[in-house]
Amino acid sequence: MSETFTLGLFYTVIRPEEKWILEASAARGVPVERLHDEAVTFPLVRNGFQADLVLNRSVSHSRSLYALRFFEHYGVPTVNPYEVVSLCGDKVLASLRLAEAGIPTPRTVVALTPEAAMKALDEVGYPAVLKPPIGSWGRLMAKVDDPEEAEQIIEHKTALGSPMHSIFYVQEFVEKPDRDLRAFVVGDRIVAAMYRHSKDWRTNAARGADSEGLAPTAEMSELALKAAEAVGGGVLAVDLMESPEGLVVHEVNPTPEFRALTAATGVDVAGAVVDYVLEVAKR
Repeated sequence: MSETFTLGLFYTVIRPEEKWILEASAARGVPVERLHDEAVTFPLVRNGFQADLVLNRSVSHSRSLYALRFFEHYGVPTVNPYEVVSLCGDKVLASLRLAEAGIPTPRTVVALTPEAAMKALDEVGYPAVLKPPIGSWGRLMAKVDDPEEAEQIIEHKTALGSPMHSIFYVQEFVEKPDRDLRAFVVGDRIVAAMYRHSKDWRTNAARGADSEGLAPTAEMSELALKAAEAVGGGVLAVDLMESPEGLVVHEVNPTPEFRALTAATGVDVAGAVVDYVLEVAKR
């Protein structure tokens, strides 16, 4: 890494996470070029920005994908790389990769038409969870308790006419405690982990779940690191559930928030992310 190294921060809005990243960068003497995803343009030949490596913090999956592919085209490394974000951002592709790596996940069936979706729900069994292939924060997910409810939800999704709602990702409803587990992986280590408690079946911090720091068990650590490695590694949040059969991985987030995690654990997650970025830059 040269002495003139500049970090590019590709972002949508400066949330606490981005503020901490900026502070951690300043503390390490790393200049940061802010690349606002609503303002940056991408010509086929690079111009207009100086960053030597780009850290993706955009909240938009589609913006992230196109931007990361352009940065790759320009020869600029990114955290995370395009392939990792593309894979993890699509629940269908991520499930396939996790299954191929032998990682336990909830039982999942994918359908490509409304008619096949009803069959998929029968195969998984009720209650089940219908998810859009792309999305985060627990949005647009539905717990389906019976075929009548399923028909109504599928009819509504079909009427929306969006490509996001034309593929049906059906997953078993895991009977778990009122919590899930999140392990924040940076490179080859877990820097922090937490429980997310909620009476709602969706245990996202963004939906108001209460966070509690935890010391990951050997099983949790092994499974989280294996899942992160399977999707390509980097800065990732691996979400796990305690099913009756043991721990299962239900999601790997490639652009994770960590405000709740930092508050619950006191760990300098932003510092760990910036240190990893600098490590990648030296490669």
